[in-house]
Amino acid sequence: MKKIVIATSGASGVNLGIKAFELIPENIEKHFISSTNAQVVAQKEMHKSFIHSNSNIAASIASGSFGVDAMLIAPCSMNTVAKIACGISDNLITRAAAVMIKEQKKLVIAPREMPFSAIALENMHKLATLGVIIAPPVMGYYSEQQTLNDMEEFMVGKWFDLLGIENNLYKRWE
Repeated sequence: MKKIVIATSGASGVNLGIKAFELIPENIEKHFISSTNAQVVAQKEMHKSFIHSNSNIAASIASGSFGVDAMLIAPCSMNTVAKIACGISDNLITRAAAVMIKEQKKLVIAPREMPFSAIALENMHKLATLGVIIAPPVMGYYSEQQTLNDMEEFMVGKWFDLLGIENNLYKRWE
């Protein structure tokens, strides 16, 4: 069975990570991590709270032998981008990301900040050279979204494409 990790780190748009987690098909084993800051943002933006601890670096997904196939961090704060780029694994999100890089597994990050500073771009460039896929939540207007839900499903669908998860979440280019 394919294993996927979805993580959210403290940036606006936590709902996108939650939506991605909820839309993963049942035939895929899924794991969810939320940073403390993402929990604060979620409570402010969505009135939701989480029970998952980002401090548990002994979790199964922190080990390469557990065999996670792919990981998405959406949204990914600039703090998390910087830590991953510098090899800092001080919490479960950054440790799981480090495992994905060392095991040469698919890691997709969705940085959620605008505009990007030169430092953030440098960190993302470094990650991209290591094979990390940088996929910010950017709209593609060809799929004719009409609602916020349509827009969110477009972005989640694009991330699922990158993760190798089949989906019909958006209208594809014809």
